[in-house]
Amino acid sequence: MSERPTAPADQATPAGGPAQDGQGTQAGQGGPGAAAGGRPLAAPVRPPAGGGPFGRGPFGGAGMPAEKSMNFGPSARRLIRRLDPERPRILAVIALAVISVVFAVIGPKILGRATDIIFSGVIGRHLPAGTTKEQAVEGVRASGNGNLADMLARMDLVPGHGIDFGALATVLTWALVLYVAASAFSWLQNYLLNDATQRTIFRLRSDVEDKINRLPLKFFDGQPRGELLSRVTNDIDNVSQTLQQTLSQLLTSLLTVIGVLVMMFVISPLLAVIALVTIPVSMVVTGQVAKRSQKHFVAQWAHTGTLNAHIEEAFTGHELVKVFGRGPEVEEVFRERNEDLYKASFGAQFISGIIMPVMMFIGNLNYVAIAVVGALRVATGAMSLGDVQAFIQYSRQFTQPLTQVASMANLLQSGVASAERVFELLDAEEQAPDPADAAPPADRRGRVEFEHVSFRYNADQPLIEDLSLVAEPGHTIAIVGPTGAGKTTLVNLIMRFYELDAGRITLDGVDITAMRRDDLRSQIGMVLQDTWLFGGTIRDNIAYGDPRATEEQIQAAARATYVDRFVRTLPDGYDTVIDEEGSNVSAGEKQLLTIARAFLADPSLLILDEATSSVDTRTEVLVQHAMAALRSDRTSFVIAHRLSTIRDADLILVMEAGSIVEHGTHDELLAARGAYHRLYSAQFSGALVAADGDMAG
Repeated sequence: MSERPTAPADQATPAGGPAQDGQGTQAGQGGPGAAAGGRPLAAPVRPPAGGGPFGRGPFGGAGMPAEKSMNFGPSARRLIRRLDPERPRILAVIALAVISVVFAVIGPKILGRATDIIFSGVIGRHLPAGTTKEQAVEGVRASGNGNLADMLARMDLVPGHGIDFGALATVLTWALVLYVAASAFSWLQNYLLNDATQRTIFRLRSDVEDKINRLPLKFFDGQPRGELLSRVTNDIDNVSQTLQQTLSQLLTSLLTVIGVLVMMFVISPLLAVIALVTIPVSMVVTGQVAKRSQKHFVAQWAHTGTLNAHIEEAFTGHELVKVFGRGPEVEEVFRERNEDLYKASFGAQFISGIIMPVMMFIGNLNYVAIAVVGALRVATGAMSLGDVQAFIQYSRQFTQPLTQVASMANLLQSGVASAERVFELLDAEEQAPDPADAAPPADRRGRVEFEHVSFRYNADQPLIEDLSLVAEPGHTIAIVGPTGAGKTTLVNLIMRFYELDAGRITLDGVDITAMRRDDLRSQIGMVLQDTWLFGGTIRDNIAYGDPRATEEQIQAAARATYVDRFVRTLPDGYDTVIDEEGSNVSAGEKQLLTIARAFLADPSLLILDEATSSVDTRTEVLVQHAMAALRSDRTSFVIAHRLSTIRDADLILVMEAGSIVEHGTHDELLAARGAYHRLYSAQFSGALVAADGDMAG
């Protein structure tokens, strides 16, 4: 386009951009997660036309997450690296774990000594008093009981004397002290580790929140809200649970295996070798099961996000579901996706659940082998009964950590699968960063200029090509045209929700790409066709336009936009609490509240996207007067379908297929009898012609 229609402007104080980028103020829709669509995380640019079984709307857009196979190793390492800021605590945890495990590992050896004292006392009491241990052993050997003699020779006993309760009490006291100390160090270890874990999850949530604020609008256009919420809530919670439950057990289990292994070799290398057979068998079993359950855990959390997206979408559009009688279809989609989640979850839990019973079976076989071989060695005098008892305890302590680690395989895989989904969000392409030396325009008048602007959502689908126009300070620019002509895209480009393919847009002579986004959007107020109110009082929702506003300013804005009239009829007035869906106020009243919000923001550049479409005819007249006051001395872009609302615009742009095909005032365009005249005639004459035809028929 080479034509450059013009119109005058002004300056004012900040309003703001949409909540999508976490900057500025949006008077209409645009709260967190406001965009919904039907594409996976990696879907590009183009706002979706559908995605669910019924296309766009409350039934479509649930989408399917990426079915990428989980890369367990790199994702697990990346998750562990997020603990780096907690390194001092982690080192303290390791030190405490070592001390705790050492005390716990020494315990069975001491209890084995207690068993030897009791056993020696029982045997010694039945031997002839007054003889020495050597004489008693020789007497037994002379009677032909060589194995019994060897066993007695190894024991520390006094013939004719019973149990030495003093020595037994000393040993048991030491055992008690060790176990109490081990428990205390273990508690302190868990406390520090839990603190480190929760700090890590706190940072992860903060990073995700910051990331969402840095993502471009096209990301939200291609991402179902339920799927995004599932990543931010369910998946992060699952990562937290995994770290909480596995880190401590993995560390303790590893140290216990090492400590127990050392003690077993000290007591009996032969029995230690028998116990070691458990390790390769356990690793093979765990590896085979984990390999088969891994894909099921990835599918489980993918289906969780898909189901959440469908539920969120269906519940948001619950009234439309009922009106159009699409309940059965929505229920059928729910059943299908719930069935997919059930199958994936059952497969993941069932396959990974096999690990525990198999490991217990292997551990029991190992226990039997140790008990049999140990009994034979006690009988031959190669070992004491206390050592065998201690070794059996060690064998249990040895297999138990291995079993615990194996049983945690499902938790680990589930947690890493969730972590990978969160990392995909953190790795999503961000909007271009703001320039470091950016500065807002020195003179804030509201002059907007498009210079040979080109933009398309998809590379192969042209939308806006070589568009040029100028909006002078203080003028009202109305943009009309058929659906898909690029009207809303035009104002989205001014807000810098999307980046241009070519050309540039300037605000008061400064390229908007050379400005910080929050500086740009602080000069812009926006009222959209789709209203957005948050859970809070009417006063809070109006004050969203300017949190620093006084009560007098809030009520003045309400009176100027005719909000005060209906608020006064409410029992609690401005303290009336609006729920998150705004269901306790009418659609027109919600739109009035968003207009009051923009009025309070007092922007220098105003964007109205079909802002009066939800109000009745009488209220629309009142709002038009309010809009006239709101547009006074500031540049305004008004997107309108009802042409009656833009008769007084200083300049009307008629867009078709991304280009301005006509421009002028209302009277000039009607006189030209072109595209605007056709739109106007279709809107105000078409209904009468159709009615006359019906009456004639």
